[in-house]
Amino acid sequence: MTNDIDRILATVNRPGRYTDHEQHAARKPWDGAEVRLCLAFPDLYEIGMSGLGVPILYRIVNRLPYALADRAYCPDVDLEARLREAGTPLWGWEGGRPLREFDAVGLSLQTELGYTNALNLLDLARIPLRSA
Repeated sequence: MTNDIDRILATVNRPGRYTDHEQHAARKPWDGAEVRLCLAFPDLYEIGMSGLGVPILYRIVNRLPYALADRAYCPDVDLEARLREAGTPLWGWEGGRPLREFDAVGLSLQTELGYTNALNLLDLARIPLRSA
C-alpha cells in the first residue's frame, strides 16, 4: 500500500497533509495492538487538526498499552480524483493502512455540513454504509 500512496501523492498538491508528518504523532506497531481505531474527521486536515475532539481522543487511545489510534481526514479534490482513478482506498495518516482494516472507524461530526463529507470519506475508504 505504501508504494501506491507514494506514487499517488507525487501527483497532488500539498502531499504533506496526507502523511505522517507531525512531530508528536503516536507511532505504535500495528501488530502489537489488540484494538485498532481510526479517528476520522470529515474535512481537510487543516480544518480537522485545529479542533480539539480528535486530538484528545487520539492521545487517550494511544496511551492505552493494548490500543492503537490513527487519524484520517477527507482528501482535497485532487487526491480524491486520484484515489478513485487508481482504485486505492483512503488510509490512516500515521500508518498508511486502509481504513477498512481497522477494528473501528470513528467519525467526528461537528456540524451538519460534515454529514455528506462523512459519507464520501466512507466511500473513499470502501467501507459499506451498512457494515457492522
